[in-house]
Amino acid sequence: MLATPSGRSACPHADRQHRLAAQLADMIPGAATIRVGLNDPWPHPHTIVKDKSGKTIELGRVTARVAARWILRVWPEADWTRPHAFGLADATLTRSDLIADGRGR
Repeated sequence: MLATPSGRSACPHADRQHRLAAQLADMIPGAATIRVGLNDPWPHPHTIVKDKSGKTIELGRVTARVAARWILRVWPEADWTRPHAFGLADATLTRSDLIADGRGR
């Protein structure tokens, strides 16, 4: 996300998630969800992108890391010890294990 010289985000907080979803949709055509996590032993952003049918979209290393870092910055309070899925259609972030258990959105 772009920031102003004061260090604050250029996007208003209420609209931040939707603007991020729009930016990522433009950056990764066909993407529906982006799964983000931090890998061990040295935490670094890891991304898996899927289309509407659930098929994985391959990304370059730089694009994958940029997308993950943008998502991490919008939700700094999230527990990143577990992976999360960001839905581009509704701009929501859900823990991936909750989606698998059917307790998510």
